[in-house]
Amino acid sequence: MSDHLHLNVNILNAGVFGGSWRLPGTDALASYGIEHYTSIAKKAEAAKLDAVFLADGPLLDPSIRHRAGNNLEPTTVLARIAAQTERIGLIGTLSSSYNDPDELARRLGDLDYVAGGRFGWNVVTTAGPVAARNFGRSGEPEHASRYARAAEFTEHVVASWAARAGLVSPQGRPVVVQAGGSSDGRKLASRVAEVVFSADQDLDHARAFRAELRAGAVRYGRRPEDLVVLPGLSTVIGSTEVEAKARRDLLDDLIPEVYGRGRLSGQLGFSVDELEDDEPFPLDRLRDPDVVGGSQTFYGMVKGIVERERPTLRQLLRKLGGGFGHRIVTGTPEQIADDIELWFRAGAADGFNVMPDVLPSGFDDFADHVVPELQRRGLFRREYEGATLRAHLGLGLPAAPEPGSVRALFVQTSEVAS
Repeated sequence: MSDHLHLNVNILNAGVFGGSWRLPGTDALASYGIEHYTSIAKKAEAAKLDAVFLADGPLLDPSIRHRAGNNLEPTTVLARIAAQTERIGLIGTLSSSYNDPDELARRLGDLDYVAGGRFGWNVVTTAGPVAARNFGRSGEPEHASRYARAAEFTEHVVASWAARAGLVSPQGRPVVVQAGGSSDGRKLASRVAEVVFSADQDLDHARAFRAELRAGAVRYGRRPEDLVVLPGLSTVIGSTEVEAKARRDLLDDLIPEVYGRGRLSGQLGFSVDELEDDEPFPLDRLRDPDVVGGSQTFYGMVKGIVERERPTLRQLLRKLGGGFGHRIVTGTPEQIADDIELWFRAGAADGFNVMPDVLPSGFDDFADHVVPELQRRGLFRREYEGATLRAHLGLGLPAAPEPGSVRALFVQTSEVAS
């Protein structure tokens, strides 16, 4: 494990909580303007973070009536950020399910070149019927089929980058980031991912997850240190414990209940509208994550919370911050740093994809108070040592996968599923 951890900031519209846009003093429409993103990126670069991270989904999200959405296409935003920054890495989420690999390879390869070697591609499969309908389909592809396509798609894109004779960036080609904790996601990550964006609520489970991925990488002839695991971490920061708790309580209260219930229903594949707020969430409604559609990562994480904590629906929705489901840590800057250090030194994470409660105020608190505390402890850089995303992450340039080697991992599973 490196002596220094890695930190990205996820610029997620108004913040990770479902009601972030409703916090007094927050501009609910900020995520519709480019300055929202560029100003946070400049702050992140001043704090010496590894990268900014943009989520995305190729769909018209009906929940827009309850919260602000991610409204600008990631590569468009990152191109503007690249022009206004010098060192910060740029990671964008683009779907393997609903894009063309040749077009994507050119677009992302060119962006990496003009940004001076700072780009990373977060490979995702896109779940859900809303996205399928947005592309004229009657239903979403089966989970195994999505990952078979993702494997072939990623292999094709990386091969295209490796074959470029000109317009090659200083880092060689973009860093491949992967998000997904299902069994198929873990296979794909072990074979091709250089960074894994994960979701985990439990330290021991996170440590085992990281160990499994690194062992899988070794089986494919890779070095374990060539795979960086960054769980999502949502932060609620106050100058005192009382202040932090009050902020968390307010954010919980600001989540529109219909939004939280709707998001949870969509992720689980069944309606929770008939459930009472203060009755225990029914464990018998939850199946094995490997046999469900949609996001198996989120499903498994919710199932784990219900099994461990037996919460009521109200408690579960608050635990999830309205539905996103990444671990939420509430406290003073020192307490946030304690938690980060614990997970890092325990081998549960190589760093974190930080998802502030509210933007920009929550990230201002993290950059101004948590980062200096981590630097004081010797856990985080004070200056950049390189100029590329690979340099920030301590990654070399791996060989491109052999043609057919990645897709072969999923062909049999996909054929069985079909």
